[in-house]
Amino acid sequence: MSATEPATRKDDNDSGTAAKDPGKRRRALLIVLLIFVALGLGWFLLWLFVFSTRESTDNAYVGGNQVAISAQVPGTVVAILADDTQRVEAGQVLVKLDSTDADVRLRQASSALAQAVRQVRQQTDSATGADAAVAARRIDLKKAQADLKRRLPLIAEQAEAPETVQHLRDGVEQAQAALDAAVAQANAAHASIEGTEVAQNPAVEQARANFRAAWVAAQRNAIFAPVAGYVAQRSVQLGNSVQPGQQLMTVVPLHDLWIDANFKESQLRHIRIGQPAKIVADVYGSGVEYHGKVIGLGAGTGSVFSLLPAQNATGNWIKVVQRVPVRIAIDNKDLDQHPLRIGLSTETTVNITDDKGPVLAQAAQQPTAETNVYEQMASKADAEADKIIRDNLSSRDAH
Repeated sequence: MSATEPATRKDDNDSGTAAKDPGKRRRALLIVLLIFVALGLGWFLLWLFVFSTRESTDNAYVGGNQVAISAQVPGTVVAILADDTQRVEAGQVLVKLDSTDADVRLRQASSALAQAVRQVRQQTDSATGADAAVAARRIDLKKAQADLKRRLPLIAEQAEAPETVQHLRDGVEQAQAALDAAVAQANAAHASIEGTEVAQNPAVEQARANFRAAWVAAQRNAIFAPVAGYVAQRSVQLGNSVQPGQQLMTVVPLHDLWIDANFKESQLRHIRIGQPAKIVADVYGSGVEYHGKVIGLGAGTGSVFSLLPAQNATGNWIKVVQRVPVRIAIDNKDLDQHPLRIGLSTETTVNITDDKGPVLAQAAQQPTAETNVYEQMASKADAEADKIIRDNLSSRDAH
């Protein structure tokens, strides 16, 4: 073997390796290309079937009613019966005011109502007496007329003196005048009671209204909770002198809550009323999911209703993406299992697959919120007034 053989074999090996390298590179590039194509296809399918069917935002917070508890009459606080974080029921007494002055006015109104009933009863009896007087005057008139009629034939026969007949004529006229006066008195007596029973007489109704107002004012010294919920922001203290309208505390019902989700204006294109939504609250994490539905979209962006609205008609202007609040009602069953508090942060996702629903809410068909606590107070006042009227009616008037 010559000395040049090893060098020749080495050159052949280098040439084979160089020939194989382009093939490996092509295969590697093809694999990389296929990976990117697969990733792109996966991303497209994910967007098509997932991301394009929903809109999400983490600018979403729990909202609810905040019922301000305030005084309706002036007074001094003598008792506080509920404190922050405590649950209260509708109609429960929260604060009591000193009722001394109100009790005095209530007794005065009660006495005035009783006196009005008795006065109307007296007027009714007076009218009955006036009717009896009219009947008596009619009898007197008929008697005078009969006497005159019986004596007139005697004048023709000159059996009666003319003076006697004149006296009889005067007696008829006097009887007629007395009857007219009795009728006028009877009409006057009936004017104040005619057409109504004692309980419906205008004077009694006015006294009844005054009593009702005094009774309600006395009851308002006890400040009630109009709805069930939890007490927050208690500011009232014992001995405070409060005025009507002064806020004393807040009651927050933790039922019928909603989410105010502030979506970007570019996300509102397919959001419609009635679309289902899923909510995850930061307080519980992704392990707890709430269900809800869109019930309305705000009438304007947040900047429009701010204290100092943006002035965009200026020389220096920078476009800022606006957000519109979308209200989403939460299923109460989910709230029963995992209670929320107003103001908590959430991440809200709306399913926009069905975008054929309305964008603007229709007119409300039922009250947003209502309470019958004050109606019950008014009905109790009427019951007390009826009792006073019955107690001051005679057995004949009561029937």
